[in-house]
Amino acid sequence: MEEILNKGQVAKEKAKQHLGGFMQFVREQGVVGLAVGFILGGAVAKVVSSLVADLINPLLGLVVGAAGDLKTAGITIGGARIAWGSFASTLVDFFVIAAVVYFGVRGLGLDKLDKKKE
Repeated sequence: MEEILNKGQVAKEKAKQHLGGFMQFVREQGVVGLAVGFILGGAVAKVVSSLVADLINPLLGLVVGAAGDLKTAGITIGGARIAWGSFASTLVDFFVIAAVVYFGVRGLGLDKLDKKKE
């Protein structure tokens, strides 16, 4: 019986060590900050995608003559339709998201939060 109790105690100590190592990893690697950034990034992406789809694309569509929406612009060659407007719209979306992230990080000073490991 004493041997079983000792094995249980050893297992409990090992579990404590693993949990302590995990908590240290979370603190040192900034996992919580990464999770918050991931969630906020998803929200910002939705807002920016709406901005591009609802405001920028229709305006660019008017400029290039694509019936009011850039996504509908394209050319037909033979039986194939080349939807260059959809690709251009995706590029605009990417560049606007990249600019928002860049200026958001720089403007809020978040680029100075991470400590350099020595």
